[in-house]
Amino acid sequence: MAPVEQDALAVREQLFHERVRECIICALLFASLYILCHFIITHFKKHADFTAVHDDEDAAVNRIALGLCTFTLAVALGAVLLLPFSIISNEVLLSFPQNYYIQWLNGSLIHGLWNLVFLFSNTSLVFLMPFAYFFTESEGFAGSKKGIMARVYETSVVLLLLTLLVLGMVWVASAIVGNDAASRQSLYDLWEYYLPYLYSCISLFGVLLLLLCTPFGLSTMFTVTGKLLVKPRLLEDLDEQLSCTRFEEAAVSRRI
Repeated sequence: MAPVEQDALAVREQLFHERVRECIICALLFASLYILCHFIITHFKKHADFTAVHDDEDAAVNRIALGLCTFTLAVALGAVLLLPFSIISNEVLLSFPQNYYIQWLNGSLIHGLWNLVFLFSNTSLVFLMPFAYFFTESEGFAGSKKGIMARVYETSVVLLLLTLLVLGMVWVASAIVGNDAASRQSLYDLWEYYLPYLYSCISLFGVLLLLLCTPFGLSTMFTVTGKLLVKPRLLEDLDEQLSCTRFEEAAVSRRI
């Protein structure tokens, strides 16, 4: 084998091992987030939710909805932790550039995590969460055989109709605003333009909601903390308290 072919084979083998390592790391990170989110949801859920259902079909539906909600929460938590993870990994690499055991914190891993978070975020936002809601509310079409698949069919049909309704409203709004042929054909660029814009708009709405709710949450937190904690009495005047106590004692003595 020629030296050039050996070098190319070594490069391909190294790329393959790096890809396998990145897949294993991503799977471990997501599995850890999924387990953590499962414990969080099961801790805050009501006692009668998801498990304490006498009907086996309803229990299975609730467990599927629980899995979808846990998956979505894990993706959201991963999106929140991705920026701190990127910053910390960059600082670690700059601090220990020659360490062999931390070389897996490279730019390829961070880029792959960003792509996975973006893909799963859109999937959870557009499909998984609406599917979980409609799936728990579905009962199957009238006259069809009862079961899990009947609910899946009804949920799929309702979700498809909702998707067509939203796309039709977007198409009509784009045609009304643009009023030309290009605006009517712009809906065909759904994957390249509309989904990233939708994700950005919903992220902006979430940031605005966070900015609106943060002051109320902080004020509520300080109010509750002030009620629970005992105020210190270091700056109180003891002489004044003694005088008040003497006056109260004298008043009680006169009444007696």
